Amino acid sequence: MEILSARVLLRPSDPEATLAFYRDTLGLAIARTYPGGVVFFAGSTLIEVASHMTFDSDETTTALWLQVRHIESTQRDLVSAGVSITREARTEPWGLREMHILDPDGRQLIFVEIPADHPLRQDTR
Repeated sequence: MEILSARVLLRPSDPEATLAFYRDTLGLAIARTYPGGVVFFAGSTLIEVASHMTFDSDETTTALWLQVRHIESTQRDLVSAGVSITREARTEPWGLREMHILDPDGRQLIFVEIPADHPLRQDTR
């Protein structure tokens, strides 16, 4: 499987406190903001505070965001390998194609395809 990029996705119980910690206490630079979240630079990775995502008490509050070229072929490969898909590939309201699975510890892995016309693919220089 080819992973193009990745980030750690945090689903905070207190979004303002979490944002303040990463932004103000740690002083991480902001890579981008969007309605409902902030993505911070963290060395060779990104940390996304996804304030819009809720979690149940039995869910983990950390997920991995893994960008792939083709979500449907990734889904087929995972199913062929015996992995249970917890949420089938679909286009989200924000334009990304996403599919979810769980790792052996119950941590959510979100596989993402960024369509060619999505703003994340636009060169802002």
